[in-house]
Amino acid sequence: MRVERVTVTPAAEALLRRMQGVHGPLLFHQSGGCCDGSAPMCFPLGEFRVGQQDVYLGTVVGTPFYISGPQFEYWQHTHLTVDVVPGRGSGFSVEAPEGVRFLIRSRVFEDAEYHALQEQGPPPRGPQHEQRG
Repeated sequence: MRVERVTVTPAAEALLRRMQGVHGPLLFHQSGGCCDGSAPMCFPLGEFRVGQQDVYLGTVVGTPFYISGPQFEYWQHTHLTVDVVPGRGSGFSVEAPEGVRFLIRSRVFEDAEYHALQEQGPPPRGPQHEQRG
């Protein structure tokens, strides 16, 4: 069984596809800051430098999703779902001018998922895609 660490809701998928049409290829980064710093930020590919300690969780709608290393340590037991809600965040994420913001919903992995993740091994760290810019 292959377990995905991150997925998107249909509303977030629609917004992400619209933002790709405006900005081209994108990248998500989830930091561990406070307030809007804990929201996933979405940037045009190449406008955010992925660090060697950032953890690659997978790709959603063709968009690589990374989380900071320290935040991954806290959230490694959780499945992340990118959603979208009304309201403007205070960050530089591409959706900010749209009057909505991306948001993470999470749940703890079920036992079977957790064991499958253990067999898959740890997710890779550092850039896993071509960074343009």
